[in-house]
Amino acid sequence: MKYGFCHLAIVPLRELASDRSEMKSQLLFGDIFEVLEEVAHNWIYIRNAYDNYEGFIDPKQQISIAEEEYNRLCKLQLVNDMPISIASSQGEMHLPLACSFYEKDLQIKTFSYSLPAQLISFNNNPLHNIMAVAKSFLNAPYLWGGKTLWGVDCSGFTQSVFKVMGIKLLRDASQQATQGEILSFLQEVKEGDLAFFDDEEGQINHVGILLSANEIIHASGKVRIDKIDHQGIFNEELGKYTHKLRILKRMIF
Repeated sequence: MKYGFCHLAIVPLRELASDRSEMKSQLLFGDIFEVLEEVAHNWIYIRNAYDNYEGFIDPKQQISIAEEEYNRLCKLQLVNDMPISIASSQGEMHLPLACSFYEKDLQIKTFSYSLPAQLISFNNNPLHNIMAVAKSFLNAPYLWGGKTLWGVDCSGFTQSVFKVMGIKLLRDASQQATQGEILSFLQEVKEGDLAFFDDEEGQINHVGILLSANEIIHASGKVRIDKIDHQGIFNEELGKYTHKLRILKRMIF
């Protein structure tokens, strides 16, 4: 088995081995992964260690690492709760929120970086900051497969916010809906609970973070705050319900 390290700010994870293929997700700086297959036309099929999500990336957008290094890095992780700039052997790098770091100073082959002080770890990050992190995404444009302030989809938004909080969510809304504890009514929810929504066929197709029993922050066109009730999300600008409520879940205990 081969392994890799994402040394760029953002790398597209594609459905097929082509630059024209759908971007199904993204790797962020510091993500490590298994290389499952090397294919023609200079693409590799990988599995992200963080959420086991699979897809194709351009091998020029990663650094190969040994199995021993991969296993070591799997046990270490720091996450930034705001966009930051770091010093690296490639020059100054501007990174989005929710990147992964492992040590204050790290060298992998010819690439190295040094971290600023404002990082927080999984072990001591206060959960009450979740709303501040979520609201920092406000007005970020919707982007299918995106996970950052420069473009994010609904489940990429929830995954990145919860990653900063030290809680590992799966990548897609339908996968995230299998996690956590079910809540029966909106009156039971607290700040930071998740609401999931389905389509006409009953398939989970949307997720957002509840601010209260009647407000939700979610990515739809952009990251926005809308009203919610037992029917679903009501968009006051459009004057109609846009998403049908299916299930409520608690991930923070």
